[in-house]
Amino acid sequence: MSSRFHAILLFGYPGAGKGTQGDRLGSRKGFFHLATGDVFRSLDPDSEHGREFQYYAAKGLLVPDSLTMAIFRSYLYNQIAAERYQPEKEMLLLDGIPRSVEQARILQDLVEVSALLHLKASDLDVLADRIVKRAVESKREDDADTEVIHRRFRVYEEQSMPVLACYDSTKIHELDALLPMDEVTDRINGIVDPIRYRIFPMH
Repeated sequence: MSSRFHAILLFGYPGAGKGTQGDRLGSRKGFFHLATGDVFRSLDPDSEHGREFQYYAAKGLLVPDSLTMAIFRSYLYNQIAAERYQPEKEMLLLDGIPRSVEQARILQDLVEVSALLHLKASDLDVLADRIVKRAVESKREDDADTEVIHRRFRVYEEQSMPVLACYDSTKIHELDALLPMDEVTDRINGIVDPIRYRIFPMH
């Protein structure tokens, strides 16, 4: 097994469909979807890490890099130990990380990025409506406040968008997040399938 894990990154504004596309791709053989938002929300709210996450999420702010990476690394190795993620034959699909240049720097020692799927959106109001609808359906209170949503958009622009410059432009694939979900899925499959077969030809 390589010392670094083969990974594909899902990248884009909150509400761009990273979770939906990650779930769809992660349900297919040969892919393991790891969404850091789900990891954070699964934390015990009474634990130290859980309380810290709630503090930042309620304000629409990014969780600090050191805390994010510590939780991510622990969760990843727990998935391997439980044999839910098999790095010798599965592409790691990362959704929600890295969210800052520092996280991208730290991540270099852990994963080898084969592709970055950039879900772009020209109308942020559409994304905001998606997030509010999702908040109602899944009872995610941190997503229900439109002021917090737009703060998250600004945080993404200021802290996360610079991450794109950390990766080789030939590995970045831009997709229109406002297209129908099925069409976006088809385009993603067309990008990632050749990559997976090249890296894991026997699986």
